[in-house]
Amino acid sequence: MFQDITLEDLLEARKSGEHTVIDVRSPKEYEEATIPGSINIPVFTNAERAEVGTLYRQKGQDAAKARGLELFSAKLPHFIQDFKNIQTPKTVFCWRGGMRSKTAATVLDLMGIHANRLTGGIRTYRKWVVDFLEHTTFSPELIVLNGFTGTGKTKLLEKLKVEGYPVIDLEGLANHRGSIFGQIGKKPSNQKRFDALLTEDIIRYRDEALVFVEGESKRIGRAVMPDFLYKKKEQGIHIYVELPIEERIRNILVDYHPEEYPEQIDEAFQIIKKRIHTPVAKQIEESLHKREYVTAVQLLLQYYYDPRYKHSISQEQQLTIQANDVDDAFNKLKALYPLNRNNRGIS
Repeated sequence: MFQDITLEDLLEARKSGEHTVIDVRSPKEYEEATIPGSINIPVFTNAERAEVGTLYRQKGQDAAKARGLELFSAKLPHFIQDFKNIQTPKTVFCWRGGMRSKTAATVLDLMGIHANRLTGGIRTYRKWVVDFLEHTTFSPELIVLNGFTGTGKTKLLEKLKVEGYPVIDLEGLANHRGSIFGQIGKKPSNQKRFDALLTEDIIRYRDEALVFVEGESKRIGRAVMPDFLYKKKEQGIHIYVELPIEERIRNILVDYHPEEYPEQIDEAFQIIKKRIHTPVAKQIEESLHKREYVTAVQLLLQYYYDPRYKHSISQEQQLTIQANDVDDAFNKLKALYPLNRNNRGIS
């Protein structure tokens, strides 16, 4: 018989790194928010879930259960095989620890495959995340990377992380670049997904002395940074990265791939067009229509992003790194904060 386990039990089991968590909800539910690191083996497809839900509302629980069983039975061989392919201990969950996870765990048990079921489902996990972010303490000092648009701050964080430095990539968690063009080519995280991913990073790095982040606004795309982290960021050690404008333009074009998303680029520009002096705005618009992106980006930097950034930057003294490109900036940043490879800490 399968075993119900608490969230605390599951979090402890995951520390080994050899425990697989399976979300049996529909792909759409999984995409919206899940327990980080879990995989999706759904009991119902999106359409099937909608059908069963409609039956429940129109004809009652018994009709919905009967149709649900019919739909699930047809996919049992594949469902069971997917679980057989997982060699580690397993825990399944659904929304509230209800019918879908119970059905999955029961069927698996009948086939000799043991899987725990998470009591309370993802709703319990979400409650735990919200409570954690409201009451947690985070002791590391934050090293905050600042700089004009295109200075490669996210790329610097990526390089630092590969080297073994503690990094919280807030734009990565939000899946948004933090500007009006920031969601182009991406699907921004909602608050639930952002909070869950951030919680994982907070736990991972809470015993570090220093953690690197980017100088983000409180809102990043669809997500909002928790107060404690935003305040800590404001009080952190701020490093200002300077690159030549030609290098910044190159970084932006490599990152955004505007030639692949001309319509989205155009739509985003319309939102800020009225904030730019009319002759310049017209020139930018013409450059975008002609797909002359080097010119468009240069004008956007000179007449929109750089002036706004200068207005918003703190007047407090900041460390400054002047570099030729991202690699040069990375090497200078590492010289400021060398990594002690004996204990993986920062010297």
